[in-house]
Amino acid sequence: MTRKLIHMALISILLTACNNKVQFASYDDYPVYDGDDLELIYTPQVSKFRVWAPTAEQVKLLLYDNGSEGAAYQVVDMKRSTDGTWKKEIDEDLKSKFYTFQIRIGEKWLSETPGMWVKATGINGKRAAIIDMNTTNPEGWESDKRPPLANYSDITLYEVHVRDFSVSANSGMKNKGKFLAFTEAGTKNTAGEATGIDHLKELGISHVHLMPSYDYASIDESRLNDNKYNWGYDPLNYNVPEGSYSTNPHDPASRIREFKQMVQSLHKAGIRVIMDVVYNHTYTGEESHLNLLAPGYFYRHNADSTWSNASGCGNETASERPMMRKFIVESVVYWATEYHIDGFRFDLMGIHDIETMNAVREALNKVDPSIFIYGEGWTAASSPLAEEKRAVKKNAKLLNGIAVFSDDIRDALKGSWMHAEIPGFVSGTDSLEESVKFGIVGGIKHPQIDYSKPIYSKDTYVNEPSQSINYVSCHDDMCLVDKLKESKPAGATDNELVRFNKLAQTIVYTSQGVPFIYAGEELYRNKKGVHNTYQSPDSINRIDWDFKTTNKDIFTYYQGLIALRKAHPAFRISKADMIQNHLQFMDSTQANVIAYTLTGHVNGEIWKDILVILNGNRKSVEVEIPEGEWNLICHDGQINLNGIKTISTTKFTVAPSSASILYIE
Repeated sequence: MTRKLIHMALISILLTACNNKVQFASYDDYPVYDGDDLELIYTPQVSKFRVWAPTAEQVKLLLYDNGSEGAAYQVVDMKRSTDGTWKKEIDEDLKSKFYTFQIRIGEKWLSETPGMWVKATGINGKRAAIIDMNTTNPEGWESDKRPPLANYSDITLYEVHVRDFSVSANSGMKNKGKFLAFTEAGTKNTAGEATGIDHLKELGISHVHLMPSYDYASIDESRLNDNKYNWGYDPLNYNVPEGSYSTNPHDPASRIREFKQMVQSLHKAGIRVIMDVVYNHTYTGEESHLNLLAPGYFYRHNADSTWSNASGCGNETASERPMMRKFIVESVVYWATEYHIDGFRFDLMGIHDIETMNAVREALNKVDPSIFIYGEGWTAASSPLAEEKRAVKKNAKLLNGIAVFSDDIRDALKGSWMHAEIPGFVSGTDSLEESVKFGIVGGIKHPQIDYSKPIYSKDTYVNEPSQSINYVSCHDDMCLVDKLKESKPAGATDNELVRFNKLAQTIVYTSQGVPFIYAGEELYRNKKGVHNTYQSPDSINRIDWDFKTTNKDIFTYYQGLIALRKAHPAFRISKADMIQNHLQFMDSTQANVIAYTLTGHVNGEIWKDILVILNGNRKSVEVEIPEGEWNLICHDGQINLNGIKTISTTKFTVAPSSASILYIE
């Protein structure tokens, strides 16, 4: 007798013995449904509904005319089917109707839910919408292509919040705070300089990382004039775009079509799209759309049966359970295929188990292996999941083709994220050289690094450099400008703060691995000293596009860094052994000075040898450099890829708080 037949026989016995009540000894005994038809399969002739609710004693399907108001015009019972599912077919065209499921356990009917596999909803995501997805495709969608990408190490990431990007009065964009703002060409700031998507092309980044853009719970889509703000790390419906970013959240197709238009526009501009995903928790626990189907199953619990909380948000999902794993894998594949998404950033990825993350990678490889995956290699609090099973930074070698953020280089450069007053390497703090070097080599093993000295990691944790995300700030905590200001040494001037800023990003963009910046850093963006702005008003979070004019020198420098990296493959080596063989740190007895060479036309580099010198001191330093006819292309806060001047002496002076980059042809 097969395992499935035995399982069905046991359920039959339980049903008979318990008067239609199904009980399991543990979550491990719950049946697993392998089909690909959960939720809804729509055609004009028939709508086929199937929901996984293994402990339900009765399941109702409720049909509505409206997405948020009014009573159901029809309520039908669903029939128990295979592997914990319930199904129902309606032989009529239900297009433009809405539906929910409701399950009964014991004598209690739980709240209605649109289900967890839902792909279209009415306003505020309370009721699922029945639409023809083909009608949501913008013109030319079938020919939309991902921009070419040879290696993950070629990526330059730009993290942006949809609303921040366009909501400022000087953005020049009409669709402020909307997906469609990314489709607007020719937008200008007050001084007539490019904003929006034209700015992104001018800057030169390869990937836009969108902060949560699925349907999240904290914004009332029916009251958008209230101008409420949230980052979006409070998931409601994982497979539906956020309604407040559409021009008409009442229309279920609008948010879908406009999201696709945004992706299509960015692709045409040569920019790939990363989606920030938050599968590690839900906005609510008991009343979440997951829990209303299979109470308790999708979450972890402590030994005393209380909800575990590694997310710091009241609950954490149990990715190791087969149906949660199935959901995560199918969800990312759905976004990659239906919406042409090019990558995923996993929030608090350390809450997920390694097996699930590798299953995500394997599934996306079948779609397109160039789809990039990275995440936060940590949790916000303790978890019942054993640490050796977690997708945390220290286990990154067990993650196949998945990257993690390098907090080592982040805090070494700018100073402690937890203590705003503590400065880092770029502000003159010594003894951080090994942490910076650790970031420079992309987190791999290198014979010239003392692994007892990095501030967090005491050993390498990646297999290849492209598994390391190098950055100095993101949406969390203080942005770079505010952090450098808060931690500035006594007597530091505004001009010095700019020098600290440029030095930090020079290290990010010339390090091996994948560079990441927070949107607006290239304009010298600040958030008025607020640490975590997830609920702050637009006045704190918006990108002030006039900063591009007032801080033109900074924008030009960032633009130059990206152009340098794009033009010179020595800074984006994809193999660890190539870095070990061709990146050599120079001996230095000076504190806060790091110098290294990239030699031998490494990685197809047109320049024979490259010399990078980083001076974290607030004073000039003299460095002994190898003999040769060196061409200086970055010096004292300026970049010119055509060359600044030629250096023939072995004594070279590096300006205070800055980087110098030289090459020999």
